[in-house]
Amino acid sequence: MKSDVEELMPRLLPVEEYDVEDFDPSVPPRNPQEYLRQVQLEASMCPDVMVAQIDPKKLKKNQTVNISLSGCQPAPEGFSPSLKWQQLQVANFSDVRQNVNKHREHWKLQSLDNNVVMPNPEDEEGWLKFCLGEKVYFERLLSQDDNDNENPGIDYVKMGFPPLLSIVSRLSQASVTIVLEYLMNWLGEKAFTSELGRWLYALLACLEKPLLPEAHSLIRQLARRCSEVRASLESKEDKRLSALNLLICLVARYFEQNDLADKE
Repeated sequence: MKSDVEELMPRLLPVEEYDVEDFDPSVPPRNPQEYLRQVQLEASMCPDVMVAQIDPKKLKKNQTVNISLSGCQPAPEGFSPSLKWQQLQVANFSDVRQNVNKHREHWKLQSLDNNVVMPNPEDEEGWLKFCLGEKVYFERLLSQDDNDNENPGIDYVKMGFPPLLSIVSRLSQASVTIVLEYLMNWLGEKAFTSELGRWLYALLACLEKPLLPEAHSLIRQLARRCSEVRASLESKEDKRLSALNLLICLVARYFEQNDLADKE
């Protein structure tokens, strides 16, 4: 007993010849040979082509359409940087990345100050407080105590730890991506601040090429979000404009996401 499929495809397991009339598929198989015969018989009864019966009326109701906005929002007139400026920033960023890679092992071995306690990768709230400071995280204004001239030392718990090489060099690529995602989520809901900008720049400098798929998606989200914030600015004198343009430029020009780039 051979089907057309069997003639084209060799059997992986030998099955002894048997008389179909003497074989009762309703009886549970008593040995491996009977089991294989039952599988063989069921396969021979399947049609070569299966056609799904779809009711067209159901497709016309409650359809969900997902629209992907892949590009950045265009900058308001006069807000986008020149191509020469973008090329200069890419060159400077490339030098920064080379220095980070060159000295990564050295700074990784340096001991951190006693007050520097890096959060666990899974601790999103801890990383937001670490990078941005409790002042930004809790949206507090500086108090008189924070500006007390008798205590000129910087309270990094309140102000946020800067992305020093001794800190970012300790982050694996997975951790860099995780922290970048935390900050991206924050940017999606909160205001853009200088503390956030410097950490985003530092994490981009630590991303290794070729990018992991997660990192690729995150930096594109970053550029789009920065373009949204830029579009909401009311003046070209806004201090955030240069930082936003820089982040969009690096994602588009350095990481070759050219569809996101500002055009002259």
